[in-house]
Amino acid sequence: MLQLRAFFRNASRHAEHCLSVKSRATQPRAWISTGPQQQHGTFYEFRTYNIQPHLNAAFLKLTSEKIHLRTAHSELIGYWSVEYGGLNQVFHIWKYDSYAQRASVRAALAQDPNWIEQYISKAMPMLSSQDNEVMYLVPWSKIQKPPKDGGVFELATFQMKPGGPAVWGKAFHASVGIRTGSGYAHAVGVFHSEFGPLNQVHVLWWYESADERAAIRRTSHEDARVVAAVRESAAYLVSQKNKLMFPCAFSPIK
Repeated sequence: MLQLRAFFRNASRHAEHCLSVKSRATQPRAWISTGPQQQHGTFYEFRTYNIQPHLNAAFLKLTSEKIHLRTAHSELIGYWSVEYGGLNQVFHIWKYDSYAQRASVRAALAQDPNWIEQYISKAMPMLSSQDNEVMYLVPWSKIQKPPKDGGVFELATFQMKPGGPAVWGKAFHASVGIRTGSGYAHAVGVFHSEFGPLNQVHVLWWYESADERAAIRRTSHEDARVVAAVRESAAYLVSQKNKLMFPCAFSPIK
């Protein structure tokens, strides 16, 4: 009798386990993240350096002469001097295939005597602060170089409501798309934040000149299509800021 009871008890437990497994296999799946899943490891590091005002020219000269020591280790996308929206600043973007690659690059730089002696030891005392952010391209964007060299760049930064591209992506895409599709501006890239202030989107625009940018904004702000798209995107917007920048002579994108 005791053996029979044990048999039925074990059979009951087995049946409950099978039902539990089947339930987990058939129930809907949900991701904790609200944005599209990152399908590859490529990311971009945004670095902003604040330079002591009286040393700005010296810092740019030193960097121009020694940047090859840094680019020997990883890919530089662009390097700019900020003209409006942040005085005595430089902004640069570096590309990495993975966090492991970045870690190996940083380790190699720390052991590179030329980089340390010829650049770091001289450049660091010229800075008052540094900042960095890790960015991914939004799913519908890719890096697109300007049609020609010699223009100006606007880095427009948007603080969006929480939720990621799954929430604001469609409206933001339409807002950027109507400007690029109508020929108002050239988007070099659209990025969203991973490390640093979250729920931020950066759009890097290119114009032939600052005056062209001013003229285009006047015209585009009278375009009903642009106005409608911007208003829809603004429903997800918390705040925004921008910088006008000039590419350095050694910048790959300029």
